[in-house]
Amino acid sequence: MKPSKLIISAFGPYAGRVPEIDFTKFEEKGLFLISGDTGAGKTTIFDAITFALYGEASGTVREAGMFRSKYAKAETETFVELTFAYQGKEYIVRRNPEYECPKKRGTGFTTKKADAELIYPDGRQPVAKMGAVTKAVTELMGLDYKQFTQIAMIAQGDFQKLLIAGTAERGEIFRQ
Repeated sequence: MKPSKLIISAFGPYAGRVPEIDFTKFEEKGLFLISGDTGAGKTTIFDAITFALYGEASGTVREAGMFRSKYAKAETETFVELTFAYQGKEYIVRRNPEYECPKKRGTGFTTKKADAELIYPDGRQPVAKMGAVTKAVTELMGLDYKQFTQIAMIAQGDFQKLLIAGTAERGEIFRQ
C-alpha cells in the first residue's frame, strides 16, 4: 500500500479541512520520514491513514471516538479520505467517526453515525459501512489492523512492540 493523497477535515487537532497531503511528491525517494516538533501533527497523519483503512487509531493511546476535533465548528464535517495505490491500482477510502452535528431541520443536534466507503479503481460497486470496508481493506492488502500497525504504519512508541514480539509472532508478521 502506497499512500497518494490524504484529506483531513475536523480530525484530531485540526478545526477544519486542512490542505491535502500529496504523498506522490515523495514517490521517487522510496522511504520517507515524517518528522517535526512535538505537537506538529505527525501522529495525526498516522491516525488519519490508519483510521481511513481500518477505523482505528494508529496507536493504543487514542480511540476512534476521540477523532472529532474539539476545535471544529458544529457545522464542519469530520472525515478522512485516503487515496492509495496497491498493486498498481488506485483506491479511495473515506471514513467519518461518529459525532454530534446540527440537525438539518429545526434546532439542536443529532448524531452522525460512523460511516465508511471504499471505491475500487475498476468501477465496481463501492463497499459501504464501517465493518464491510475494514473487511474489504483487510482482504485487499492481506494485512489486518494489528499487522498493518506493526509493519507498515509504525506509530510513535510502537516500534518497540515489533522488536520485543516473540519469535513466533514476528515470524507470523513477516510471513504475512
